[in-house]
Amino acid sequence: MSPARPRVQDGHLVFEVPALPNGILQGDCLDIMPTLPAASVDLVLTDPPYICGYRDRAGRTVANDNRADWVAPAFHEVARLMKPGSLCISFYGWTATDTFFGAWRAAGLRPVAHLVFCKTHASRSGLFRGMHENAFVLAKGHPSMPAEALSDVRGWTYTGNKLHPTQKPVEELVPLIRTYCPAGGVVFDPFAGSGSTLVAAKSVGCRYLGIELDATHAATAEKRLC
Repeated sequence: MSPARPRVQDGHLVFEVPALPNGILQGDCLDIMPTLPAASVDLVLTDPPYICGYRDRAGRTVANDNRADWVAPAFHEVARLMKPGSLCISFYGWTATDTFFGAWRAAGLRPVAHLVFCKTHASRSGLFRGMHENAFVLAKGHPSMPAEALSDVRGWTYTGNKLHPTQKPVEELVPLIRTYCPAGGVVFDPFAGSGSTLVAAKSVGCRYLGIELDATHAATAEKRLC
């Protein structure tokens, strides 16, 4: 990936950021993100591991879900890649809220909204039945207001987790991208899983780039994007 190229515009030095390719990159986002140009992403929409040791009914797990040392360096790079005035919408595990919040603050990202996605089924049961997902909306700088703001209480379509143990529904991601990414902008997901964010971005005519550590999930995402 070539670096940003400087040029003079109206007497000021500005940088032309190389266009990111559409697609999915297989590998560790901590290795790949530093190779991407700064200020090249219009919206980050991502579902990182929740740091909760998740295991589904079939015994499937999520890579790096049992450790937290990746969180701060990953979101440091995410913030570097975001354009000024852009948003990062990140799902997170509520049991690791302190870890995620500390990483976001350290990266210079400012919480501007909190989303709750209401499920019609319980994904777990204990003292309470777990029937929602959470996501924080984080700003780099001061984002522009949308023409029509979405509700921060959202619906949820159950995917059956057929392609990934924590597969997110494309139907619920599309409105977020359509509302908070400029037309034709770049949507980035450094924890792409089976590629739901990328599929949603493609469906509304945005450019997209994802990174996925697991080779099998990366291959699934690539097939969905064909």
